[in-house]
Amino acid sequence: MIEQISKPKAASLGLQHVLAMYAGAMLVPILVGGAIGLNSTQLAYLIAIDLVTCGIATLLQMWKNRFFGIGLPVVLGSSFVAVTPMIAIGTKYGMTAIYGAIIATGLFLILFAKYFSKILKLFPPVVTGTVVMIIGLSLIPTGVKNMAGGASSADFGSSENLIFSILTLFIILLVQYFGRGYVKSLAVLFGIIVGTAAYGFMNPIDFSTVGDASWFHLPAPFYFGIPTFEIVPVITMIIVGIVVMIESTGVFLALSDITKQKITPKDMERGYRAEGIAFLLGGIFNAFPYNTFAQNVGLVQMSGVKSKNVTVAAGIILIVLGLIPKIASLATLIPTAVLGGATVVMFGMIVSSGIKMLSKVDFTDQNNSLVIACSVSLGMGATVVPELFSSLPAALKMLVGDGLITGSLTAITMNLVLNFKRSKKEKVQVPETTLISQGGN
Repeated sequence: MIEQISKPKAASLGLQHVLAMYAGAMLVPILVGGAIGLNSTQLAYLIAIDLVTCGIATLLQMWKNRFFGIGLPVVLGSSFVAVTPMIAIGTKYGMTAIYGAIIATGLFLILFAKYFSKILKLFPPVVTGTVVMIIGLSLIPTGVKNMAGGASSADFGSSENLIFSILTLFIILLVQYFGRGYVKSLAVLFGIIVGTAAYGFMNPIDFSTVGDASWFHLPAPFYFGIPTFEIVPVITMIIVGIVVMIESTGVFLALSDITKQKITPKDMERGYRAEGIAFLLGGIFNAFPYNTFAQNVGLVQMSGVKSKNVTVAAGIILIVLGLIPKIASLATLIPTAVLGGATVVMFGMIVSSGIKMLSKVDFTDQNNSLVIACSVSLGMGATVVPELFSSLPAALKMLVGDGLITGSLTAITMNLVLNFKRSKKEKVQVPETTLISQGGN
C-alpha cells in the first residue's frame, strides 16, 4: 500500500521531482524549436505548453480509473526518442505534419493499448531486471556529461564544474546519511539548492531571462496551424510511439517493484492508454509525444517516498510553471553541473533497482546469464557508439539506435528463444504424480 502524506510535504517533494526532470523537459523543445527555426516567441510558447502538457500527462497517469491511468508514482515528460523524427518531419513536411502524426499516433496507442498490454508475459524477472538496469546505465553518460558542464558547453570538464557537481553530490549524500524522515527524502532538493547558491556566490547569475519572461501564457489549440496527415510522418511517429511504450513498460515494472504494488495487464493497458491520451494532447496543443521519465524512478527509490500525492503535486507544479513562464524561467538558472551532480546519483539508483530485481533470477541457469550479458552489452554499445547502426534503414535505425530499445529487444528475444526451449523440455519431463497432485489442489 502506497502511503499518503500531507499537502505541504507533498508540494516540496513534488518540486524535487520537477527539478529532477526539468532539464530534460526544457531541452526537447529547445532542440526541436532551434532545429526547425522557430522565432523566440514561438519557442517561448513551445516551452510553456510543453510544461503544461507534462503536468496534465502526469495527472492522467495518477487518475487511475476504468479507462486510463497506471496509478503508480510516475512523472511524464517529452520523449527524447521523438526529437530526431520531429526535426526530420518538420524540415521536410512542415510543423503541421508533425502534429498530425502525433495525433494519429495518440489515437493508435489508445485503440491498441489493450493488445500491447499482453506483452507483460514477455517480462519475467530476468528481462525486467535487465531492462531496468539498462535504463539506468544508458542515462549515466548524460548525468556525467552534465557534471562536466553539458556536452556543448564552452567550459566542458573545467575544474569549476567538477567542484560544483561534486559539492551537490556530497550534500545529497550527507542529507541521505544524517537526515531523518522528511528531511532525508528531500536530499536531492537540498543538494540542488546548496549547489546553485554556491555557484551564484562564485559567479554572477544572469536574471535577464526571468525579467524578459511573461507573467501568464495561455495554451492555444493548433497554435502552429491545422494539423496535416502525411503517411510517412504518421508511420514514423507510430514507430516512436511503440518505442515509447517499450520504454514505459520497463519503468512501470521498476516502479511496481519499488512500491511493492503488483500491476496486471489491465493496469498496463490503462497506463498505455494514458500515454496515448498524452500524445493526443501534445498534438492538439502543438507540444510533444510524452513518456514516463526514468530519472524520477531513481528519485522514488532514493527518497523512499512512494505516495501518489507527491507526483500529483509535481503535475500541478508543472502546469503552474507552464502557465506562468516568469516562475518557470527561475528553474533555468540552475547550473548544468549542479543538475549533473544531482541526477547522476539518481541514475545509479535505477541501476541498483535493476540489480535488486535480478536477485530473483536463477543464475545457476547459464541461459539467464547469457540473456543479461548480451542485452547489457548491446544496449550499452548502442548508447556509447550510436553509429553502430548508421547503415540501417531510417525506420529500423530509429528502433535499434536507442540503447534501451536495443537492450530490451535483445533481452525479450533471447529469453523467448533460450527459455522457451527449456520450458518445453521441463513440461515434457514433469512426472505424472506431480500433475495429479497439482490437479488435486
